[in-house]
Amino acid sequence: MPKASPQTSNSHYDLVVVGGGINGAGIARDAAGRGLKVLMCEKDDLAQGTSSRSGKLVHGGLRYLEYYEFRLVREALIEREVLLNSASHIIWPMRFVLPHSPNDRPAWLVRLGLFLYDHLGGRKRLPGTRTLNLRRDPEGAPILPQYTKGFEYSDCWVDDARLVALNALDAAERGAEILTRTACVSARREGNSWQIQLKSKLGVRNVTAKALVNAAGPWVNDVVNRVAGSNSSRGVRLVKGSHIIVEKFWDGEQAYLVQNHDKRVIFINPYENGKALIGTTDIPYSGAAEDVKIDESEIEYLIAAVNRYFKQKLRREDVLHSFSGVRPLFDDGKGNPSAVTRDYVFDLDANGAPLLSVFGGKITTFRKLSEHALQKLTPFFPTMGKDWTAGATLPGGEIPNADYESWVNTLRGAYPFLPRGLLQHYGRCYGARTAQLLGKATSLADLGKHFGAGLYEAELNYLMAHEWAETAEDILFRRTKLGLRMSEGERNELEVWLGKNASRKSA
Repeated sequence: MPKASPQTSNSHYDLVVVGGGINGAGIARDAAGRGLKVLMCEKDDLAQGTSSRSGKLVHGGLRYLEYYEFRLVREALIEREVLLNSASHIIWPMRFVLPHSPNDRPAWLVRLGLFLYDHLGGRKRLPGTRTLNLRRDPEGAPILPQYTKGFEYSDCWVDDARLVALNALDAAERGAEILTRTACVSARREGNSWQIQLKSKLGVRNVTAKALVNAAGPWVNDVVNRVAGSNSSRGVRLVKGSHIIVEKFWDGEQAYLVQNHDKRVIFINPYENGKALIGTTDIPYSGAAEDVKIDESEIEYLIAAVNRYFKQKLRREDVLHSFSGVRPLFDDGKGNPSAVTRDYVFDLDANGAPLLSVFGGKITTFRKLSEHALQKLTPFFPTMGKDWTAGATLPGGEIPNADYESWVNTLRGAYPFLPRGLLQHYGRCYGARTAQLLGKATSLADLGKHFGAGLYEAELNYLMAHEWAETAEDILFRRTKLGLRMSEGERNELEVWLGKNASRKSA
């Protein structure tokens, strides 16, 4: 169980990790599992930035083949199945239908790309590509009649923010300290150690560390320059990606991927029980990362891309919700934001105590990135453990054979009082940890107060005690997505309850 940290004592760590997104949480987990004494600090909530605002896919990156990113695509395809085995409750297969537009990429090029996609990464569990007749096959029913040919291929869905929380939880259970809403305000070398100052609402805390890892995402250069007083020849290029959410407008569990006139591709994915997630845009961004928000022009762009292919036309008033994130892509000098590499690089400053900064990366490759980061630090920790995460499960992922559907049927037998939708919610969010959340409950009444949309007091207590959740936004839009189905009154009632129960946070 996560332990709260005293905010006044001096402590020494092998590794301090700055940044509570997917890369920071993954590195903290990997390091703790190797026996290092680790502290991870995040100035906001876990995954509050980029890592909760993704397209929510574990995928190889089909379109990156056009830019000859074969190594990145291969690594991502291999990781796709590694991650699927590690957390089959929050990661699951999804089939994507790609209607072919003769005005864009030729069919032979798309088919060649899909052939490579099927074979580059040693695919084992996921089915391969098939060609569709959109006039005959049911997947073509919602598509306009001028599109007669299509392809269907496999990738995986992921609950991005939960992936971060589970990495942090695993790190904590392996001995790491996880501090949310705690900023690293300064880091200075003294001999072979870092003297680091952390600041939270509880006050200032000074710690020392043998090594500092900068996984601050969009703020990576700020940590290098302002916080650590160092410099780097590398940098990130900020690219804004926005998504809209509408009611789902087709039958079936398949997702769609459509080509646009500008060579971008748009994902149209089933989302949260009856909704659709549509995105993303790729726009250069120069503002403060924390201020990012969707523009009306982006909403129009996404709606137009959908309407180009589908019979049912979307309108502006169909948009229920939207979000934007800033992706900190490694700046490789490419002019086109879509062509900027999604690969990652490290900058190791070993002039004294080591500072390892992470530039770029994507959710799919976070585990491999974390492993590579620890390999970079091996000279400074020669006795630490070896690589271990490739065969390990994440909390809740202890599901036999990673077979979620068989496992959830067992869960249904153990808790017959749970409505099907609520049981699926618990299963998908918490997996094998669902029993810990439910405790000795034998009826819905045992779960405590119901706030709406299937959110009960028992889940709130679990999230505050085990997953560092403090605010309604933490709970409704990162640890869960229940906020999409709650009314303003229900959300306000939750705020009142949280105000009265703030002391129940992770301890």
